[in-house]
Amino acid sequence: MSDFRVLPRIDEDNEFFWTSGREGVLRFLGCDQCGYLIHPPAPVCPRCWSREVSPHPVSGRATLYSFTVNHQNWAPGAEEPYVIGMVVPVEQDDVRLTTNVIGIEPEAVSIGMELEVVFEDRDPVFLPLFRPVGER
Repeated sequence: MSDFRVLPRIDEDNEFFWTSGREGVLRFLGCDQCGYLIHPPAPVCPRCWSREVSPHPVSGRATLYSFTVNHQNWAPGAEEPYVIGMVVPVEQDDVRLTTNVIGIEPEAVSIGMELEVVFEDRDPVFLPLFRPVGER
């Protein structure tokens, strides 16, 4: 990808999410009591109301829930077309993460396809992107 991305603002609540790619690991905030994943991060578990939450590593595998293909040159340096996808991690079917789907031609992308995380190094931010499982 090009340098067109606007990088997220890192703060104490989301730093783990944006920097864990340095180790090649995707992490979501999770409840230490019931294991429920909380994304975007929040200080209280919406399932059991516990305040005991911390970053939890996940497998990095996901299913494509929805997507769109961008054909517009919205930002200088953007390479069109590109796929904006909403993925669901295999660990919990009610978590959604908006990202880019890479490593595949846009016309070959399909809802339900199995994906795996890869990270784009924008130190200190490591952006979680997804590609079809097994693509290199």
